[in-house]
Amino acid sequence: MITVAEVQHHQGMDWYAESATSLNSHTLCLVTYGKCVYWVEGQKTIVDKGSMLLIPPHLAYYGKSIPTLFHSKYVILFRNSCAEDGLPLLDRTKIVNLKLGCYELVRERLRSILHQWEDKPSYYKHMINALLTEAMIYINQEWDRGMIADEKHRHVERMKEYIQAHYREKVTKEELGEVIQRTPNYAATLFRSVTNQTISEYVHSRRMKTAMYMLTESQLTVQEVSEYLGYRDATYFHRIFKKMTGASPSDFLHERSRIK
Repeated sequence: MITVAEVQHHQGMDWYAESATSLNSHTLCLVTYGKCVYWVEGQKTIVDKGSMLLIPPHLAYYGKSIPTLFHSKYVILFRNSCAEDGLPLLDRTKIVNLKLGCYELVRERLRSILHQWEDKPSYYKHMINALLTEAMIYINQEWDRGMIADEKHRHVERMKEYIQAHYREKVTKEELGEVIQRTPNYAATLFRSVTNQTISEYVHSRRMKTAMYMLTESQLTVQEVSEYLGYRDATYFHRIFKKMTGASPSDFLHERSRIK
């Protein structure tokens, strides 16, 4: 069973950390902006945006910011009390530095872990352990499939950039195929195999991020937010929002009234 021991969120240009050689926890680092550097048993490893670093227990390390470069990252220290969990990465004795295709999925889990850790709602320990287990499953699934070729990463990044510019519209596999100059089916299959999300799931996820911001930071109604994001049916928007966030749009309206 995975048990979270500590949750950290680093931002800035003056970060430094050092582990004790007796540390009996795994260290999971996910860089969300910029880059930083770790030395693990004297070996230098640069970790940049979208990359994950997993350091096994008992390996001495220290890390620091790269001078003049801002970076942000999540760091989770956790223990694995069952050697038969079936997650091969947790059995490794060497570090793993992996550029994640499922970066967004893992980032959202770690962000939720941080919020739970800071707010400490009822049963938060169970929740953060479950969220980290889910994140580690995504990472292990990607590891099992093998390292993603740089060309495939570039294709997926171009598709993500297109979605970022057009997420309020209907985005099709035909459009994304044109973006990377491949067939529509190849684009859809590649996108799912790298990100662990379908094109539709990724578009909805991008819309929900904007929805959460608009519901708390603007004065628009739920109906207006729904229409802005391309949902003609507010009931459908409500259902997708609830499924992806665990809350209703009206819950975020209450948050708006509290912070204004």
